[in-house]
Amino acid sequence: MKFSLWRPTLLLFLALSVGCEAKVTTEIQTGPLYRVVGSRLSMFCNASGFSNPNSEKGFEIRTKLTGIPGREMNVISSSDEHFSYNRFMRRIERNDINLIRSGPCSIVFEIKNLLKEDDGEYECTVLDPGSPLIGSYTAKSVVKVIDNSLSVASSDSPSSLSFTEGEALTLTCHASTNTIQHVHLSLGWYLRKDGAEDAEPIISLDKDFQLTPGQGFEQRYRNKAIRLDKIGEATYTLKIAELELSDQGKIYCQAQEWIQDPDRSWYRIAQKDAEEISLTVKAKVVTDTSSLDVSLSAQNALQEGQVLTLTCRINAQNLATRFFSVAWVWKEYELARIGPTGILTVSEEYSDRERDGELRVTRIGNGHYQLKVQPVKTTDGGSYICRAWSEERSEDGNFQQGAAQNSQPLDITISTPESGLSVKMLNLKQKVSEGQKLSLICNVEGIKGQLSVSWQRKLMQTQSPLFTSIISLSQNGVIEKTEAFATRKVRVTRPATQSFVFEMDEARPFDSGIYECVVTETQTNGKTQSHSQRANVTVTPIETLVKASLKSREPTVTVGKNLDLMCKVFEIPSMPITLTWSQQTDDSNLNTILVLSNGSISWSGNQHRYQVEVNKQRDSVMYYLKILGASHKEAGTYQCRVSVFLDNVYKKLLPSNPLKVQVNNPESKLALSSKPTIMQRINTDIQIVCKVTSATSKSSLYAVTWDLQQETGSKRILSSDQNALVTFGPEIEESHQQRISMSRTSGPNFELTIRQARMSDKGVYVCNVAEYLQNPLGEWYLLSEKNSNTTLDVTEPEAQLSIQNIETVKNISIAEEFSIPCHITQQSSNDSQFQVKWFWQRGTEATPMFTAYRNSTLQVGIKDVAVMYGHPLPGQFNLKVSNTKPKNSGLYFCEVEEWVYSLAYGWRKLAVERSGKMNITVGAEGDAKALAGSECMANTWIAIFAVTVIILLCIITILLVKICKSGKKSDPSLWPERHALKPGPEY
Repeated sequence: MKFSLWRPTLLLFLALSVGCEAKVTTEIQTGPLYRVVGSRLSMFCNASGFSNPNSEKGFEIRTKLTGIPGREMNVISSSDEHFSYNRFMRRIERNDINLIRSGPCSIVFEIKNLLKEDDGEYECTVLDPGSPLIGSYTAKSVVKVIDNSLSVASSDSPSSLSFTEGEALTLTCHASTNTIQHVHLSLGWYLRKDGAEDAEPIISLDKDFQLTPGQGFEQRYRNKAIRLDKIGEATYTLKIAELELSDQGKIYCQAQEWIQDPDRSWYRIAQKDAEEISLTVKAKVVTDTSSLDVSLSAQNALQEGQVLTLTCRINAQNLATRFFSVAWVWKEYELARIGPTGILTVSEEYSDRERDGELRVTRIGNGHYQLKVQPVKTTDGGSYICRAWSEERSEDGNFQQGAAQNSQPLDITISTPESGLSVKMLNLKQKVSEGQKLSLICNVEGIKGQLSVSWQRKLMQTQSPLFTSIISLSQNGVIEKTEAFATRKVRVTRPATQSFVFEMDEARPFDSGIYECVVTETQTNGKTQSHSQRANVTVTPIETLVKASLKSREPTVTVGKNLDLMCKVFEIPSMPITLTWSQQTDDSNLNTILVLSNGSISWSGNQHRYQVEVNKQRDSVMYYLKILGASHKEAGTYQCRVSVFLDNVYKKLLPSNPLKVQVNNPESKLALSSKPTIMQRINTDIQIVCKVTSATSKSSLYAVTWDLQQETGSKRILSSDQNALVTFGPEIEESHQQRISMSRTSGPNFELTIRQARMSDKGVYVCNVAEYLQNPLGEWYLLSEKNSNTTLDVTEPEAQLSIQNIETVKNISIAEEFSIPCHITQQSSNDSQFQVKWFWQRGTEATPMFTAYRNSTLQVGIKDVAVMYGHPLPGQFNLKVSNTKPKNSGLYFCEVEEWVYSLAYGWRKLAVERSGKMNITVGAEGDAKALAGSECMANTWIAIFAVTVIILLCIITILLVKICKSGKKSDPSLWPERHALKPGPEY
């Protein structure tokens, strides 16, 4: 059935049946919602605008899965247990899919364990059969299910650690994600104390990079005794300056992945924990504190290879019963510390030498401590001090530090013994790109003994003057890496007797620094000497090397045309790369497509609308993206971004230049025509036609609005959307709505009908037509709008009343009748009604003698005149005057009032017309003839009267004679006898 006026009438009836209540509005959580496989999906659906908002409403969830395009399936219903399709029934039975009611008109749709095939569009429908209202009963949202790529691991290899209270703890955690979406990571360190079921947060870095200490750790965080630092793309370190006994337990790091939903709220989509590390904290004993006297002694002039012995002495009372901490400081940098319980702590830069036995700390006696470094190097020269402080043990077993006391500084000089040994680096300044191999060559001359080599470095970003050992090659050919580089691909080789080569695969920017090659020669007499050479190494970040450039041959396209984008990536590294296309619109950030390093493609949109091509060149790779049949959704700012995988960490490089793409509407061919002016009489039906003379497409839809412009302003008459739903303007009263309608005929033509036109309908009628076209996605969009004007002039009917002429002069005899006709020969309207009045004028004064009103009521004006009213035909009126006398002479005429009816004004007098005057003379002609006739008539009557009198006298005489005769026989009586009279023979 075609949509006509029955539908808006029905909708109007439904709207009136519910009074003044609002329309139904159904809302669902705005998508797209990105969730990972295995996570929970919670999506709210609310409805409002019901006449009975406190009654519980029913809800239904349907879906169109991405893997099954074009098919809608029932998921779950709040009222029908047989509603769901089979593929969802088992998950509903085990409560994996559920509807949770949060109010009478709201629910939460929940999937506890998302599957990859749950990706698709979800529709929420609210049911309310009791009160049908106008509005929206459904709402849709899109759910995107992506892979869980979050990884987290602790780089600390031991599964258990043991410390003494007061010692420092440093732990490292790596966390990264491989998702193409814009996500934030949060990371926290947790401690599960012995016997406790739940872990407590120590400190956490949230998605907004805000640090928050856990409960019980606030004061230590304010004292900067606890720190959480992000030192790389995906590396986080926890530092606790002084461990406490309460820190004992299982410690681990936890990473969380967050994504921002379209409503700007952040949602956690993934969470993973690293393996737990057992942490043991032992107690130590303390005594009271008093003043200290600290001194340092050593041989201040040494040669490379000799032993440096730094002796620290403490002079104080009760040395045997007191506890102290002693530290050796070189150039204001703490090398080593021995605690009150004898625990040694060595700085990171000297940890390798301590492990190799080159650094030892001993407590010789009460207040007597020694630090030995063997073999000493020229780099070990400088100013040394000894720092000591007392440690007092409290009742709870914790140590309280006293005031620190420093010795006098002691300068140590390390010289190089005379030798023919020399070391030379071939590449003193080297630049490598991130991810490439770093190679350093160290050549040695003047060899007289066995050689060993050690490679060290000092990072650019640190202020420490110390070098950190990387790898060493002993004179026996044994290679040993330090713990810090246990997982790095570093090696040292000796391709020739006089050459040592250091190699580091996949160099990183933080590897930039000063590298030192230290060669130690052991002669036959057991003496050793060392020589070194340094080189500056710069590792250039890959984001400054690999650049992407985005362009398009035609960045402005028409709806339905193909859009071609080209992303050129320069300086392609040897490592695998991934390219991501992204689109930025005004209200969303949509990742369009991901080209993985293995050649596979991941789509976040409709894959049938995208085509990808990769063309490798000598120094670049060209990526082509073709979007088939562009719609307005493809408009926006595009960028392409290269990502690489380094150390199993997903690293995004700088994006390309932004390229703005415009999707324009096709050229509109819409054209309208209408009559410029319409003149119509009041009370008639009017049709204003708005014709579409030219359309852009045969499949175009149209939305039409009619506005009336008058001197007092403009108002909306009615409108019809592209689905032909008609609604009246807010200023149109209900009584007027019954007079106004709109219909559509072929052409298409849009006709506005106004029934029983009124004077208030005058004005300029503006017909505005909006043309809608369908894009390749099947969505309708507004192409253009055109309008045409028609001026409507509503006029009163013209007075066209006329009366037939009558005889102007007429002489009649006494008692003769005459008629005064009042015949209407022309009237203004077929529906006119008339009031007719006859006048008799004697002299200058005209007196109404008879009136016939519109309602057929008659009224006599002059009572002594005999009149007879006649109305033989609709337009003919007649008044007959009889029994005339000379005094009836005079002027006679009629007056007609024409009345018409309109809805706006009711009955009103339109015109008044008077007939010509008829001059009537009674007895003026034939008076003699009339007199003769009257005398003859009189004589006749006299004769008749005389004969009658004679007959009557004869009868009376006869009766008297008979009475006299009868009186002689009996008593005279004037009364007849009381017996029946018998008829005589004459009868």
